[in-house]
Amino acid sequence: MTKLLSNITLLAAASILLASCGLQPLYSGGTNGVVAAQLGDIEIEPIKGKAGWLMRNALNDQLSTLEGSEVKYRLIIELDDKIAGFGVRSNDRITRERRTLRARYQLVRLSDSNVVLDATAGSDAGIDVVSSEYATVAAEETALENLSTRVADQIVKRLSLFAREQASGSGN
Repeated sequence: MTKLLSNITLLAAASILLASCGLQPLYSGGTNGVVAAQLGDIEIEPIKGKAGWLMRNALNDQLSTLEGSEVKYRLIIELDDKIAGFGVRSNDRITRERRTLRARYQLVRLSDSNVVLDATAGSDAGIDVVSSEYATVAAEETALENLSTRVADQIVKRLSLFAREQASGSGN
């Protein structure tokens, strides 16, 4: 009983400390919140290539414009998608590949055409090269799909922080 009481006391003390540190949820208010509303004001410019198509779809899934919202920003993204072989055997056959997807993105305010955010995001994945060429190509495609989602998540998180800064008045 005293252990339970001590755990409850410890939990209450921790929650008081957490509340006093100024920690605030990024997406407070859900879809009606300030951050979600500002994310809905972003238009994504088309991106070249298959990686671009995957990236744009992943971003559209997360930044879907709310009906009736006014587009205030344009997101411009340039992708760099590379596959490099390593792990070479004695017969010069590659046993591993690394697929790297990097994105340089700029958020442009439409009212004055100023770039208000210029940043990069990226991720990589290791791929086993097997004797079946089909299996290796399938693994490379799956890696690209996963990387597109990961990099899109990084971009949305950074855009969310930017939107919160704008809402609090400490941004551009």
